[in-house]
Amino acid sequence: MVHIRDVWINWFEGEENGYNICEFFEWRKEDKIELLDSVIVIKVTSNIFDYIENNLAELPEQLLDDVYQQSYQRKNNQRLQLDYCFIVTDGRKVLAVDTLGYKTPIRKSRLMPRQEETVLELAMNEHVNDYYVEYIDLPKEHHILSPDPRLMSGLIRKERQLKQLLFMALDQLYSTCNVSEVRYWLTEWSPNNYESIQQMCFEEAWEKLFNEVKMGWTSQHYHLCERMIKGHSFFEKLWELQHAESVK
Repeated sequence: MVHIRDVWINWFEGEENGYNICEFFEWRKEDKIELLDSVIVIKVTSNIFDYIENNLAELPEQLLDDVYQQSYQRKNNQRLQLDYCFIVTDGRKVLAVDTLGYKTPIRKSRLMPRQEETVLELAMNEHVNDYYVEYIDLPKEHHILSPDPRLMSGLIRKERQLKQLLFMALDQLYSTCNVSEVRYWLTEWSPNNYESIQQMCFEEAWEKLFNEVKMGWTSQHYHLCERMIKGHSFFEKLWELQHAESVK
């Protein structure tokens, strides 16, 4: 196995979907960028890469053994050894991973384009490790708080984060079982259908609202989200944080 030196990293923590691990062009000034002094590179099958990128499940024991204490971080002029930190590639995509000493890929990062190219070149002639993972072929289940990647396709970082906030608000709305409230928000979204909406039961109205907002991101989505989070302090805080970050 090979190593790469002086790698700039922008960790995204606790992300189980690859679309939330932002590409280099979406990194922000306020993101905490770290320097890894030396990182081991492992080449795996596309199935294993997807498993690591889009899950928070336990990593294969053999993989953990192969990368154990093979990477170092430069911090305050000190060279710190990391237990389970590595760069993984399937020959097409590249991802940095750090388990923080555990067995799951808690932190993940994309690489700068130049360093990504270097990793692909280094790994070109490397052996492909086909680590064993039980149930790897089972399709991943997505839900409103872990949306299908197709629902985030084509969106920039701010749009993805606001759309996830909208889904959180919709999930909260569902938990109320309040038919009047869900009819109200569906009418806000589709005012021309007011009369038919008033005849809908709770489940029918909520399903229609979710199905109509789940694709894409427009100014209509933005304004619906802005209105739905009003009065919910946690959601308002996330909204303010997103806007504060985007204007820095």
